[in-house]
Amino acid sequence: MKKIFLAMLLVAAVTAVAQTASAPAQPQQSPVPPAAAQQKKEIKDPAEYNAYIGAVGQTDAAAKVSGFEAFLTQYPNSVMKEDALELLMGAYQQTGNQAKMVETAQKVLQANPCNLRALALLAFSKRAMAEAGQAPQQNLAEAGQSGEKGLSCVQTATKPDGTNDADFQKLKSQVAVIFNGSAGMNALQSKDYAKAQQFLRASVEGDPANLRDVYPLALAYLTPGPTEKMVDGLFFIARAASLAQGAGKEQIAKFGHSKYVKYHGAEDGWNELLAQTATTTLPPAGFTIKQYVPPTPAEQAADLVKSKKVQEMSFAEWQLVLSEGGPEDADKVWGVLKGKPLQMVAHIISIDSSSSLKLAGSSDDVEAKRADIELTMAAAIPARQMPKADTDLQFEGTPVSYVAKPFVMTMKDGVLLVKAAPAPPKKPPVRKKPAAR
Repeated sequence: MKKIFLAMLLVAAVTAVAQTASAPAQPQQSPVPPAAAQQKKEIKDPAEYNAYIGAVGQTDAAAKVSGFEAFLTQYPNSVMKEDALELLMGAYQQTGNQAKMVETAQKVLQANPCNLRALALLAFSKRAMAEAGQAPQQNLAEAGQSGEKGLSCVQTATKPDGTNDADFQKLKSQVAVIFNGSAGMNALQSKDYAKAQQFLRASVEGDPANLRDVYPLALAYLTPGPTEKMVDGLFFIARAASLAQGAGKEQIAKFGHSKYVKYHGAEDGWNELLAQTATTTLPPAGFTIKQYVPPTPAEQAADLVKSKKVQEMSFAEWQLVLSEGGPEDADKVWGVLKGKPLQMVAHIISIDSSSSLKLAGSSDDVEAKRADIELTMAAAIPARQMPKADTDLQFEGTPVSYVAKPFVMTMKDGVLLVKAAPAPPKKPPVRKKPAAR
């Protein structure tokens, strides 16, 4: 719906404004004096003048197309060529002939590379084609090029003859939104997040209710990951959720909620942000969201020692304290473990000999296939009981030393904790068949 509205808005800018700006002066007998050089363009040939006015006066878009095509064929070097092409471009858009509209817009730019209406139509239509899945990379790149060119031209644009100041400023504001949006989307596609933020933010400031640019602006802030711009991204993703309708509203809100919780560490404040962005279009001065800062490994180790008995900790928790904790915390844990037989389960990384195994006791090290336990058995493992690598092992061992980083605990007096294999069941006696008589 937003695309349709913008397209209609642009048609109005191309037709209504261009029409009032393009009416040429009637043929005169005397030349225009030097002091009047900025007055309306003048067609001196009455036949050419009548042909142009006749095309302008058509109310049916198809008839207008025919009129201007005929005019441009008959008068290819007319002083009104650019104006005629502009109006022909708008007529083709009104008839829904996108291909001819784009072709005519390119002809307008051959006549004047800084024609704002032609650049805006190209930027808008190429972006719409990309969003519809038509050669998306190429069309979005071309939309971005037209957008950036248009932004440059807006800075130097002069007011057309016959256009009042208010209409000209309105036109520049409207096309600037389109230029910034297209340039921003192309930058976002190219992962140039700084440029995407710059262009899309300008578009949103020009049209705060434009979901078509509010949502990608949020992505431009959020996609690079936690930065100083992350807070703005959370504001605009909430704003996008407030603007969206239908199924898209729920999807955007769910995505925004996940980003908010990841950044803030909890969901408190999210509903308030949604309520705020429903009526507030831009982040207010001083707007901030507190970022959750996870505890350091040393802080986690200290909290663990305070909250849990050493005997109740897992091997991974012992590893955390012994490798990342402060000396006091590490000594407290090691004082309980050293020299005490421990029964546990670990994953076999390798079997060096019948009495020496390398094991992984933490899930991270199991996944990384890295040994964090070196176990020496109390006696050689019998061949029939020898385990296989890459399987779990139940054992008892006594910690004797450890290396903090990379963490390895050395254990001795290893014993397999395996149940004796059950005796095979006795076969029932075989009864012989009686001999035949």
